[in-house]
Amino acid sequence: MAELCIENVDKYFGKNQVLADISMNIGKGEFVSILGPSGCGKTTLLKLIAGLEMPTNGSIYIGGKNCYNIPARNRGAVIVFQDYGLFPHMTVRQNVEFGLEVRKASRIERAEKFSYIAEVMQIADKAGNYPRELSGGQKQRVALARACVLEPNLLLLDEPFSNLDSGLKDVMREFVLNMQRKLGITTLLVTHDKEEAFMLSHRVAVILDGRIRQFDQPQEIYCRPASMQVANFVGEANYVEGNLSAGKFSCIFGNFDANAIASNEACLMLRWDHLHISREKNEGWVPCSILEKIFKGRTTTYRVITNNSSAQCELRLNSADGSLLPGENAYIKAAEGAGHILPKAEFSAKKNHDGGKSNGY
Repeated sequence: MAELCIENVDKYFGKNQVLADISMNIGKGEFVSILGPSGCGKTTLLKLIAGLEMPTNGSIYIGGKNCYNIPARNRGAVIVFQDYGLFPHMTVRQNVEFGLEVRKASRIERAEKFSYIAEVMQIADKAGNYPRELSGGQKQRVALARACVLEPNLLLLDEPFSNLDSGLKDVMREFVLNMQRKLGITTLLVTHDKEEAFMLSHRVAVILDGRIRQFDQPQEIYCRPASMQVANFVGEANYVEGNLSAGKFSCIFGNFDANAIASNEACLMLRWDHLHISREKNEGWVPCSILEKIFKGRTTTYRVITNNSSAQCELRLNSADGSLLPGENAYIKAAEGAGHILPKAEFSAKKNHDGGKSNGY
């Protein structure tokens, strides 16, 4: 049985529909990210699960129980907002034990549970401190401790790392991942950060315009997106034209299986990091000319155009080799197993939107 089951949920605020036909099942102990841009309905979905908002249509089940008449405090779902929400007049211990006190837990039980969770969250030495005396990362761990000490069925995290600088953000992501694995709490993370969602999650639900456009494992979403809309949101991509015939798609990079494409035309999606570049001519590599070079530290981005008059294509790619220069001739090749075929209708719409660019960047 799924720990969380959402069935055909809609949410309107007045005449404005924020979420449309949301359905998903999340297993016990699973870590799932709700990924999407600002304003797509991510936080609203989290509030519906927590019981802070009610769906206009549809049902939400937690632990097999329909939550329609269950108030937020009895759902077994605890939400941690990005601003931490700590009580400034309470110490760390008092903040963490607050929910237990509301539940009328005994002093001995509160002490035992605080001792355990404080060790897990690495805040035992801050028990007597007030929030104003803590760093951002420490505040985040206190907020997590206050939620997890209640042993919820669901831990709901709303952009928990957005207020942290990049270095601390990386540390806290790894900390939360290890904590979730250790405690085994079913966790939903709301984020607009693709790297964060891919790094932390068993599965990712991509929400665009209030609808789940794809719910799958991170690698599937990145390498085999369900649509161009998803492809463009989760990463940089090139779109290459070619010929579709008898379930095969042919282009300058070779032949690809296209049996899953229902339309009459298609294009090849290639991620920027799925293209290799070299000065050396090797069998199967496509000749090109370098138009632009952008150094980014760990990688260099190249804009190239293929030297094939019958199928000329402008592309972008990322490479660890930053020695190539604009004006040079080189060779490119798609990585083994790379490339995903998408319907041409979406590709044509993208070209029209971009004024005719064929690479979709």
